[in-house]
Amino acid sequence: MARPAALAAQPAAATLSAADSADVARIERYFNAVRTLKARFLQIASTGQTAEGDVWLKRPGRMRIAYDPPVPILIVADGTWLIYSDRELGQVSYLPLGSTPAGILVENEIRLKGGNLTITGFEHEAGVIRITLVRTASPGDGSLTLVFSDNPLQLRQWRVVDAQGVVTTVSLSDVRTGVSLGSDLFEFVDPRHAPPAYPQ
Repeated sequence: MARPAALAAQPAAATLSAADSADVARIERYFNAVRTLKARFLQIASTGQTAEGDVWLKRPGRMRIAYDPPVPILIVADGTWLIYSDRELGQVSYLPLGSTPAGILVENEIRLKGGNLTITGFEHEAGVIRITLVRTASPGDGSLTLVFSDNPLQLRQWRVVDAQGVVTTVSLSDVRTGVSLGSDLFEFVDPRHAPPAYPQ
């Protein structure tokens, strides 16, 4: 007998040992203590493209990814939308923040177990911890893998696999947390029109 579609769509959760679960709890505490972050990044995509720039994060809901020239891309999470702007082409795209893997990074309270996320992969080896997450209700939106250095615990990298299967790896350097960030960093003025109404 076939399972109902809602059950068939559930992502397969990773099996965690007691030590793994302790690491997950430690990562949750680390994330929820980090309210702001600024870092340099190196981005490598599975399409072969590379880029560098600066990233700012302010939880809940805010992120700004600014690429170094000549890359004309700006990505802003304003609390509602993840906004992708290509200045060269004059194109602006809006995605509901909650429908993107990146939105996981800026949730107000991050619960890796027992919340809206499912852990689909976990590794702890050679001073590095990797944890792969999907949204339990919509795993087809893509996955987010977080990579941490251990002792001290610090976010070093994230890898996003989007709904089209494109893999984007972002490695962080010069990471600073607890920095003061102005709200204007996370504002985006669309030169074309007002942002769309949020879908109900």
